[in-house]
Amino acid sequence: MNEFNLIEKYFNWTKLDSTTLGIGDDCALVSIEPNNRLATSVDTLIEGVHFPENTSPADIAHKALGVNLSDLAAMGATPKYFTLALTLPAYDQSWLEEFSASLKTLANQYKIDLIGGDTTKGALSITINVTGVVTQNQALLRSSARVGDLIFVSNTIGDAALAWQQLQQDIKPSQQLLKQFNTPNPQVILGQALLGVANACIDLSDGLDQDLGHILKHSGVGAKINLADLPLSEEVAEYILKTNDWCLPLAGGDDYQLCFTVAQDKVSEVKALEKELGIQLNSIGFITKDIGLEYSKRLDQACSAYQHF
Repeated sequence: MNEFNLIEKYFNWTKLDSTTLGIGDDCALVSIEPNNRLATSVDTLIEGVHFPENTSPADIAHKALGVNLSDLAAMGATPKYFTLALTLPAYDQSWLEEFSASLKTLANQYKIDLIGGDTTKGALSITINVTGVVTQNQALLRSSARVGDLIFVSNTIGDAALAWQQLQQDIKPSQQLLKQFNTPNPQVILGQALLGVANACIDLSDGLDQDLGHILKHSGVGAKINLADLPLSEEVAEYILKTNDWCLPLAGGDDYQLCFTVAQDKVSEVKALEKELGIQLNSIGFITKDIGLEYSKRLDQACSAYQHF
């Protein structure tokens, strides 16, 4: 099957209203509402680096799009469209059917349109570029944390890192841990709800320590974190109790939760969102004027977050 037939069969979906011209021409054409700004991000997933070789096509597709949607969530953006660059070792009909079905399911869930891309032959890798919109001057940024802000994290952290660690040790993770690792749930709705509530925000892809550090650097502030307040699942909490190793929730990465700061007079709004959205929102510390990230107790070991090089 040639490239154009492959695209037509597996990836030429019905376009949404925001797409004037989608797949099939040299470029896609999209419409942008007045007073909106584009938010765009790109991520690449490579077999053996970002997912194990035996990962199902459905999980690969979900994660590839999900991690990009998480970037839009961190800005409070509404997803609109994405492009896909897919490199495959060979044409595999069953693999492509499962991959495209999963990709389409998640795309439909968040109403984001696939408008173009590229297919090539080579080692398995998936690159997705997402674009969303956010009202002018309303985007959540890393540079807007203020001294006295409380720091929040959504849901739990460390689950995906524990799953990855167990996989590397030939230990079969629980279904819950595997779910967090293979099919992260991007917090798009939460990000949109935080517009006008949060001061600064970032998604947790490389670990709390490193990602929160980006907020601190860009905002010119520091932070104090209470380790006892970190939101942990039972399995991660049990692991820490046995090992006293805090590196999984602090630096393990692949959480794709939101970390955000909120002025104290808006904490009640966060609590209302927690109830309204059914999302666990956990206060873990506060922003300080003293530069640097300080934990409530000294760690037994230095934690190294994921580095791309």
